[in-house]
Amino acid sequence: MEFQSVLRQHPLLPFYEKPSMSNIYVRNQDHTEALFYFLVGLLFYFASVRLFFGKYLDNLTTLFFRVSMRQQQIREQLLQTPLPSLLLNILFVISSGLYLSLLSKYYNITFFGSLWITLLYAITFVSAIYSGKYMILKFTGWIFNISSATDTYIFIVFLVNKMIGIFLLPFVILMSFANIYFLPVLILLSYIMLVLLLVYRFLNSFRPISSEIKVTRFHFFLYLCAFEIAPLLLIYKVLLASAERSN
Repeated sequence: MEFQSVLRQHPLLPFYEKPSMSNIYVRNQDHTEALFYFLVGLLFYFASVRLFFGKYLDNLTTLFFRVSMRQQQIREQLLQTPLPSLLLNILFVISSGLYLSLLSKYYNITFFGSLWITLLYAITFVSAIYSGKYMILKFTGWIFNISSATDTYIFIVFLVNKMIGIFLLPFVILMSFANIYFLPVLILLSYIMLVLLLVYRFLNSFRPISSEIKVTRFHFFLYLCAFEIAPLLLIYKVLLASAERSN
């Protein structure tokens, strides 16, 4: 009886108190471990490029932000180092592919319900777009004897693409693990960034091209609509229709 009395009066052992219900929440697993390690590998890839080709990246950002008057000299230095250029182009393809995959997941149009299959499709499409654009521009420059103008435009396009690949890194990391309230804000900010970079590409590519061949802003804008914007809208339509059939 004395033992029961001690238990009854013990504040931390309420054996004789009325049972109370506690709220238990089951934590849902997102299974994002593979995505986490993929992002770690992507960051390690960029860090390796930054470590071994730091001067190239410095020249790239200097030329992009126009903080130096030696633009022609810096451009020639960039053209003489094709390896870091290739590595950053690969970074652009992967970053933009992952960005498109996360967007498709947000809009619920993933292929076969898998982020990785969607990523494979997105990387393939981005690679095909810019490989085809590169070959068409080189062929056009050779046919019409305006190789200097097309080479300048190609350089500016891939310069901006490299910076897009770098600027998308923080967005894809945050988008991968953002909650449902913060994700729309990230997507809106990424749209604004991409629009500004495309406007930057238009403004900076028109001036050197117009100095080599006679073209008005209106005709250059028509070119952008025909060869830059329209293919992206067409590919988005095809991806949407394919995703709907796969789902």
